[in-house]
Amino acid sequence: MATKQPENPFAQAMTQAKTAAEDFTKMFTEMKFPPIPDGEALMGAHRRNLEALSAANRIALEGAQAVAKRHMEIMQATMAEVSEQMRALSSTETPSAKAARQAELLKQAYERAVQNAKELGDLIQRANAEAIGTLNHRFTEAMDEVKQLVAKGAK
Repeated sequence: MATKQPENPFAQAMTQAKTAAEDFTKMFTEMKFPPIPDGEALMGAHRRNLEALSAANRIALEGAQAVAKRHMEIMQATMAEVSEQMRALSSTETPSAKAARQAELLKQAYERAVQNAKELGDLIQRANAEAIGTLNHRFTEAMDEVKQLVAKGAK
């Protein structure tokens, strides 16, 4: 015998939601979860996971701060060099001597820019490698802990 559906759309939605909730509850109660062999060990592992994540975040933040600090130092040095070069170029030299000096200054500026970009890239790469290393180390430990918990649960 079919149940009568209410004609009100809101009532229909509520009935459908109630049916879905009952179905979900039934399905959830029928699920069999393996027993947790050592809840305290599991919580300790979770705490160590969070500590590793926090350490990796700290390392990444410190790396970003080091990059920002070094970038600011580079910018300050560049501005000082530009001021000095502008003074040097304002001297009374022949046009060909000025052109030669400008070419040399441009070459030096390009070489410094490439060197500075490499230095900043290396700083970023080191910080990322250290943060990822921390997470990889913890992941390996966590997998070993899972194996131990499963082995205890099988006994």
